[in-house]
Amino acid sequence: MDFQQMKSIIEGLLFVAGDEGLDKKQLADILETDAHIVTELVEELQEDLRSGGRGIQITRVAGAYQMTTVPEHAPYFERLAYSPSRSSLSQAALETLSIIAYKQPITRVEIEEIRGVKSERALHTLMAKELIVETGRAEAIGRPILYGTSKPFLEYFGLSSIDDLPESPAFVGDFDLEEETKLLFDKLNGDETDQLTFEDLGRDLLDGLDAKNAGLSVDNGEDLTLLENDGEKPASIPERYEFTSSSPNDWAFPEVPELPELPEGLAKDPDVPDKE
Repeated sequence: MDFQQMKSIIEGLLFVAGDEGLDKKQLADILETDAHIVTELVEELQEDLRSGGRGIQITRVAGAYQMTTVPEHAPYFERLAYSPSRSSLSQAALETLSIIAYKQPITRVEIEEIRGVKSERALHTLMAKELIVETGRAEAIGRPILYGTSKPFLEYFGLSSIDDLPESPAFVGDFDLEEETKLLFDKLNGDETDQLTFEDLGRDLLDGLDAKNAGLSVDNGEDLTLLENDGEKPASIPERYEFTSSSPNDWAFPEVPELPELPEGLAKDPDVPDKE
């Protein structure tokens, strides 16, 4: 194997490793070469990216090499993150958020083991909306990032603490993640609050489940690559709520459809005016 091929492999490995990165020993073990050769290869690759004016770079964080974007492009990434057309929460993001809420602190790999699909884009979406935060790094090979829910998460969903969440789903063994997430939202249906709740976001998830049951699949941009290809692409949902800014106070929700007439004899709330 020549040096050019090894550089190409390292570039691909760092891309796949994502924000957890790989240290030179891990790279050396995978390439079956010496660590000092890996160091030379990474330095050459860094120079190739720099001299070519590429939009990505290789940085070293906590001893691990990571593929990252160049800092001067940050304003463009912010435009993407806060674009109204990309700011609604998808089924993938809802499932990821549920897992983090109950299993925090948790790494990306652990989330993907539960979901069975890649979750990196869902994590980026939740980070951009400040619903989750990095809480530290795990004591494991590569020191992977740990994720947990944020203070805005509690505010958005009207919770005083994580202890106010309903009983935790199992998230272990043979279980249906979509069904577990649906049950979570159903348990919060009676939470009467003016703040954004799981019930609000759960409607999108339920629509996604209905679409899947009907044999439909609508791709809204989430990364739905299967970790284990079982021949079925996970269902995604159409965008419903348009969040026009990063502040929840400015989020615009669609009009609630008019409710049907109550059957005769049913008790009526005296505070609700008669229909014109």
